[in-house]
Amino acid sequence: MSATIIDGKAVAARVRAEVGRDVAALCERAGRAPGLATILVGDDPASAVYVANKRKACAEAGIADFHQHLPAGASQDDVAAVIEENNGNPEVSGILLQLPVPKGLNGKELTALIDADKDVDGLTHVSAGRLMQGAAGLRPCTPLGVVELLDSYSVALEGAEVVVVGRSDLVGKPVAFLLLERNATVTMCHSRTRELAAVCARADVLIAAVGRTEMIGPDHVKPGAAVIDVGINRTEDGLKGDVKFDAVAQKAGLLTPVPGGVGPMTIAMLLRNTVIAARLAAGET
Repeated sequence: MSATIIDGKAVAARVRAEVGRDVAALCERAGRAPGLATILVGDDPASAVYVANKRKACAEAGIADFHQHLPAGASQDDVAAVIEENNGNPEVSGILLQLPVPKGLNGKELTALIDADKDVDGLTHVSAGRLMQGAAGLRPCTPLGVVELLDSYSVALEGAEVVVVGRSDLVGKPVAFLLLERNATVTMCHSRTRELAAVCARADVLIAAVGRTEMIGPDHVKPGAAVIDVGINRTEDGLKGDVKFDAVAQKAGLLTPVPGGVGPMTIAMLLRNTVIAARLAAGET
């Protein structure tokens, strides 16, 4: 068996094209484009690249760019004031605080200040509560991207056994709740899970989001399973995922590569969330 490789770049391109059409329609109805405020504190090179890529994607989709770059020495109050300013700006549909913030700042406390209706990263306590309770709201981008990939490749989720390896607030927990909403049976695994390989090998869908290079091998995979690798680990040999790609490809039915799998989906879903936030602000459902 040789797995079908999931093309995250192609799926992300489709989503971004859809967002572009939605933005144009919103502009026609509302008279202005949705706006995304990106807040970058300090000069971390990786964060600067991430924000630049998000701003470029916004421009390509027609989303208005409200970028603010604060110096590394900015105080907690300085950043909080910028967030509150954007909360009150009707032209800003979504707010994204790039994490991690510099040492001395509390990223969780700052993120919690973002208006939940503008929380396009889906990371505030209110957004997490809405997700857990199944209430309408904005969801985290990477987990949304995972579900979009599964849908794009017609993976049946209702009644499927799903195993998520990793319980982070950013990916593991929210993707589990998203899949529960789709009536999947979800098992969450972590560093203290006993017989991890045996648990994973039951899964129709296996999601690796633990942040450990090539931790998941063929012994963890049920023949024909869909395997989604969320991991991005920098090694001497380049970017590697949490999955041993070549070995698992011989056993899985579907498999995401690293890079080119889940990664491109995160920005695509951020753009979609910005449009959703703009619609909600306009009173549209």
